[in-house]
Amino acid sequence: MKLLFEIKGYAAHVREMDRQKYCQELNRETFLIAMGYQVISFAYDDVEQRPDLCINLLRMVLSRYHPENAPVSRGLLAEKEVIRLAILLVRPIRPVDVKRHFEVDHKTGVLMLQRLTEKGWLKPVYRGKGERVVCYELVRGALNYLS
Repeated sequence: MKLLFEIKGYAAHVREMDRQKYCQELNRETFLIAMGYQVISFAYDDVEQRPDLCINLLRMVLSRYHPENAPVSRGLLAEKEVIRLAILLVRPIRPVDVKRHFEVDHKTGVLMLQRLTEKGWLKPVYRGKGERVVCYELVRGALNYLS
């Protein structure tokens, strides 16, 4: 988990900001997100005058990373990891990708992808006359499976 906390003052981040500085600020935050950080920003005034609000908001954010009380199956964790891998690849995922990532045999990689297809998180991509599946694409909303 990569969290980045920022405390932003009004003067430096709003009042003295022109269009170029605004663009740079958005690009910086987008870069940090692309590098895997979740950026959490607090206003200096809230930190100084309403710390309870900041603490509650911070607890809400961190609760997403708190393990659930119910045990999680290894299969579910593996499925979520396949979805993450497909997102990371930024292209359709192949059985060989799963094989290499999990260090499993080809058949197991195919079965993992087929299981996610049955659940509706992936869709097969066919080659030729539509007889052979060569890879799998994420379906719209697949990111929701990770939450």
